Amino acid sequence: MSEPRTFRIAAIPADGVGTEVVAAGRAVLDALAAGSDGSFAFDWQEFDWGCAYYARTGKMMADDGLEQLKEFDAIYFGAVGWPTVPDDVSLWGLRLKICQNFDQWANVRPVHFLPGVLSPLRKADDTELDWVVVRENSEGEYAGLGGRNLSGRGPGGEVAVQSSLFTEVGCERIIRFAFDLARTRTRRKVSSVTKSNAQQYGMVLWDDVFKRVAAEYPDVETESVLVDAMSAKFVLKPEDLSVVVASNLNADILSDLGSALAGSLGLAASANLNPERRFPSMFEPVHGSAPDIAGQGLANPIGAVGSAALMLEHFGLPDQAARLNKAIETVTGAGTLTRDVGGTATTDDVTKALIDALGD
Repeated sequence: MSEPRTFRIAAIPADGVGTEVVAAGRAVLDALAAGSDGSFAFDWQEFDWGCAYYARTGKMMADDGLEQLKEFDAIYFGAVGWPTVPDDVSLWGLRLKICQNFDQWANVRPVHFLPGVLSPLRKADDTELDWVVVRENSEGEYAGLGGRNLSGRGPGGEVAVQSSLFTEVGCERIIRFAFDLARTRTRRKVSSVTKSNAQQYGMVLWDDVFKRVAAEYPDVETESVLVDAMSAKFVLKPEDLSVVVASNLNADILSDLGSALAGSLGLAASANLNPERRFPSMFEPVHGSAPDIAGQGLANPIGAVGSAALMLEHFGLPDQAARLNKAIETVTGAGTLTRDVGGTATTDDVTKALIDALGD
């Protein structure tokens, strides 16, 4: 028998429901590994970084945190944010610090319509819908360039400047990633989201790069759609979507819209990828820390488990990822649903059902 592949995973539950869904995801992944006939295993190390750590130390993560994380195969992240810490401090001090320093420039957010989950979109009742949002994750509107100045002028005199950063290299690599992904899907189509009618520099560069890259993929359909029109298209013509590529802010908003149309943000998975594998990639649910339900056993673990499936694909285990996704569909199809999708099941109920489904 060959030696099992052991993946070293840094678990960062962080804040709120993040602690609950990471625990659930770890339990499901360990059960999956236990049923793999010894072909792979996980070696977990948990880090207590987050807002509670900030309350103790004044920092969101250890000073040498990035150096510690470099040694792992992947990062499994929960959620960041708590009412006692300003959101810009918590986000920039942990999640964005990891994403930017590890050049996790490709954020992948699938939009899956699961059996048993009622979508607010009537078209989902009788139309097969399945698309993925590819988000530029390293620059754009979240580059962190700008500042607040002139406060010395007195009340009402302060000025804030927030600059977006678009580079030709950054645009090209995420657009090319989207085209390569489209070639793996049933419908080979890439929809570029832009706002070049109003943002005449950065978004026009994005459009120019998209046209240039598209010429190298004659087998892939293309379209370029303004972000406001794409918001409408998500609702009115979602069957026309396959891969949607957009800048940091636009894709962030659109992917949340897609998850809401699928039934709940609690279902949404994501991967923050460093495709060159120079650094570990990070996998996390989209839903946030949800302080209003934290610690009550109400959190939906599906987003975290779906993110674990993306991690398995990244590890080159597509069959295991498919097993995990099938278990998710079995559980939701059987009606084991948390409150956010109309059910009464607890986090533990769904976690147990997922583990049981892996044995079917």
